[in-house]
Amino acid sequence: MQVVKIVSYILVLIGAVNWGLVGFFNVDLVALIFGDMTLLARIVYGLVGICAILYAITSYRDVFEK
Repeated sequence: MQVVKIVSYILVLIGAVNWGLVGFFNVDLVALIFGDMTLLARIVYGLVGICAILYAITSYRDVFEK
């Protein structure tokens, strides 16, 4: 379970940085690297979203189980 937390945390950070770049500089880093809404870019966006949900659930458990 620890590996899932670490991977989720890293992908959530990548997503946060990407949204920060979009908000401040109108630069979508994922689209620049993988192309605009290509299959690979959509997979990255999907993984970031799934990992955000997993991270929220595991963080919620860690906070309220103690």
